[in-house]
Amino acid sequence: MIVRSRAPLRLGLAGGGTDVSPFSEQHGGYVMNVTIDKFAYTTIDESPSGKVEFHALDAQESLALDPEQVTLGAGATQLMRGVYLRVCDQLLGGRRPTIRIRAHSDAPPGSGLGSSSTMVVSLVTAFAEYFNLPFGEYEIAQLAYDIERKDLALSGGKQDQYAAAFGGFNFMEFYADDRVVVNPLRIKEWVWSELEASLVLYFTGVSRSSAKIIDEQSRNVREGRSESLSAMHRLKQEAVQMKEAVLRGDLNQLARVMQSGWEAKKLSASSITNSGIDELEKLAFANGAKAAKVSGAGGGGFMMFLCDPADRVKLVRSLAGAGGTVYDTHFTSNGASSWKIG
Repeated sequence: MIVRSRAPLRLGLAGGGTDVSPFSEQHGGYVMNVTIDKFAYTTIDESPSGKVEFHALDAQESLALDPEQVTLGAGATQLMRGVYLRVCDQLLGGRRPTIRIRAHSDAPPGSGLGSSSTMVVSLVTAFAEYFNLPFGEYEIAQLAYDIERKDLALSGGKQDQYAAAFGGFNFMEFYADDRVVVNPLRIKEWVWSELEASLVLYFTGVSRSSAKIIDEQSRNVREGRSESLSAMHRLKQEAVQMKEAVLRGDLNQLARVMQSGWEAKKLSASSITNSGIDELEKLAFANGAKAAKVSGAGGGGFMMFLCDPADRVKLVRSLAGAGGTVYDTHFTSNGASSWKIG
C-alpha cells in the first residue's frame, strides 16, 4: 500500500506573531491568513530495505535505520523522525513499523510561507491515513504543533499548522492552554478573484531562520517592552480589520491594513526588516504597489505586494529586475488531504 498526502502553504495577511507564546497565552492572539497552491508532499509505503527510511527529497538527504535507532535530532530528516517517533510511541503503543517516508515541498525552509509546519501537517496527515488514525483538522494541527514546538523544540507560533490543516481563508483565535478557534470565512467570488489579481508574491532569494526573529519577539513580550507590546496589540486588532475588509470586499481598506500591519510588525523585533527589504519596498511603491509586507516572521523569504491589477505587469517587471523571483499564485479552499494507492 502507498499513501500520499499534501498540505497547502499559507500567506499571513494580518496578525502574524500574535499566535506566538507568551503573547497568545497572556493576551490572546488573532491571525488572518489564506492558503495558496503551493504544497508540502509526503509519501509513505513499506520499506524495501527492512529498515525505517527517511528521505528528505529537497535536501537530497536520506537515512535508513533500524527502528530502535530512530531518535530526535537535527538535520533535513528531523521533522520526519519527530513525527515517526510521536506517532509510534503515543498512538501505536510503541510499535515501530519499518516504513519508507519520502517528503518534499514547493517552498524552501525559511521562506516565510510556513513550510516547516506545513510539512509536519503533511506528514501527520499521511501517517493518519496509513495507520487509520481518526483525526480531524483540529487534532492534526494540534499534534503537528506538539511535535514541532514541544518534541523538537523549534520556535514558532500556531497559525501555520492550523492553516495547513483547514485551508482557505481563516480568521484564527489563539488562547492559553492550547485553545484555538478557527473561523473559516465565506469569501465572495469577485473578492477572491480581485485579491488574486492584485497580489504579487516575490521570493527575495534569501531564506532566513525564523526562530531567531521569533525568539527576539518573544523575549520582548516577556520583558514587557512597551514598544513591542504595543505593536503586538496593534497587529492583533489589524487582524480583525483585515477580516472585515475581506468579507466586505473593501480592497482599499485591505491594502491599508496590510501596510499598517507591516509597519507595526517591524516594531515587534529589530531583525524583521533590513536594508534589502526596505529597498525592495521602495522599488515596489515606485512601480504601483499599494501595500507590501514580508510573509512570515520577517528577515527575508517571500514578500507580498498588493497593487491595482492594471499595474501588475509594471510591478512584476520591476521586481523581476531586482534579482528575486515572482511566483504565480492562486488561493486554495481545501486543507491537508491524503489518499491511498493500491
